[in-house]
Amino acid sequence: MIATVLAVAGTLLGSVVTGTFQHLAAGRAERVAAAEQLRRDRLDAVTTPASAGSEHRRALWMRGEARLRGASDVELEELRARSHVTRSAITRPLVALRLLVADPAVHTTAQAMVVATYDMVDAATSIEELTAAQDTARAAHDRFIDAAAAYFSTHT
Repeated sequence: MIATVLAVAGTLLGSVVTGTFQHLAAGRAERVAAAEQLRRDRLDAVTTPASAGSEHRRALWMRGEARLRGASDVELEELRARSHVTRSAITRPLVALRLLVADPAVHTTAQAMVVATYDMVDAATSIEELTAAQDTARAAHDRFIDAAAAYFSTHT
């Protein structure tokens, strides 16, 4: 009888210990999965505005170049409309970036990238000035990427 009671108690204790270990392992797996998802979301929060900024910079280059070469009003209006679309594509990603990446250097360089790109609109009275404005915007883009890379090197 004592052997039976000990066997049942041992089985119950083994079940409790196994269940506890499984619960702890599942919790650990959930935390790892959540951390990995957050890392992916943060990476997307950086790459999306960088890509959108590049598209907007390209659209503004085309718009500025067309204006400087004396393009028709129809072409200029089409390019203006396109640049409005690319500008809108930057807004949502910047909000996500600010919410997901809690780093002032990343925020500051992202904002500087956007402002330098926006400054291309009316910055040029010659192709040389337009090129200089584009180079400034590209350099700001690179500083943003560098700041994001520094952030990820310490937060992954």
